[in-house]
Amino acid sequence: MNEWGKYIIMIGIAIVFIGLIIYFLGDKLDWVGRLPGDIRIERENFKFYFPITSLILLSAILNLILFFIRRFL
Repeated sequence: MNEWGKYIIMIGIAIVFIGLIIYFLGDKLDWVGRLPGDIRIERENFKFYFPITSLILLSAILNLILFFIRRFL
């Protein structure tokens, strides 16, 4: 199989997996984006939101997943 084909299939599987998680567990994931350290500024005509802590947590989780995938495959 072509290398590009493998990557496209893995990306597709990851998108489906993420979609299933959001679909079935979406109401239980409302804490994402509301962690301490996430920047949120809301005014009358202006909203600014930068989820820095959530992004760091997401990055750490994805790094662990990729580490185990590379190690065992």
